[in-house]
Amino acid sequence: MFLPTGIRARKLFSLYMIGTFFNNFLPGVIGGDAVKGYYLYRETGKGGLSLASIFIDRYIGFVGLIAICVVAYPFGFKYFAGSRVEWLLPFIVFGFIAASLLIFGLRIGQRIRFLSEFYTYFHLYRLQKEIIGKTFALSLIIQFSGILAVYILARGLHQQVPLLAFFVFLPIIILLTVIPVSISGLGVREGACVLLFGFIGVEPSAATAISLSWFVSVAAGSLVGLVEYLRYKREEIPDPAEERR
Repeated sequence: MFLPTGIRARKLFSLYMIGTFFNNFLPGVIGGDAVKGYYLYRETGKGGLSLASIFIDRYIGFVGLIAICVVAYPFGFKYFAGSRVEWLLPFIVFGFIAASLLIFGLRIGQRIRFLSEFYTYFHLYRLQKEIIGKTFALSLIIQFSGILAVYILARGLHQQVPLLAFFVFLPIIILLTVIPVSISGLGVREGACVLLFGFIGVEPSAATAISLSWFVSVAAGSLVGLVEYLRYKREEIPDPAEERR
């Protein structure tokens, strides 16, 4: 999580894992950000700072995903050539750029007090180029690791899918699951996997198995967030012995 405050890294990791856990039970794959933002606000007391931190964290992650896909796309264009989704990635990229210009260039909603505070903190982030660079590098490492993990899952299911296909398909699939039309992107993820991996001959049942095993592995890894959430809730319950004093 990207936050220029005195909050300890241990606390930030705890909040990050709580958000990751709730991503599995809320619409899209970013629903847990609301839960994370709530606890972050409780720690800082600053709504604009909490929003800016979570937003820039997600934004850099999306930039990393798109960067990976853009680099891999020319080499994997053969998978899409002549298909109905041939221009899907260019559409996503240009849509992302347009949205960025609206938010950061035109500063939509800047006159609203809460969003004005958000833009103030975002401007501070822009001045910390070294931190942003390191964050982007870490994001790339995490994205690469996630893609390789799904590739290993596919091999474990005896699917001989080229590694390049995962670097082309998975960023697109992840970006599509952000659309809040289902819990944790379930259904959207599976449909996208069936469609995209179908271009290279993967059977729908196998593509669905890859998608579900991917979801289960992420959900299992996020259980740390459940432990942290329960710890937070326990801390919220007042100690009867303390209340009697």
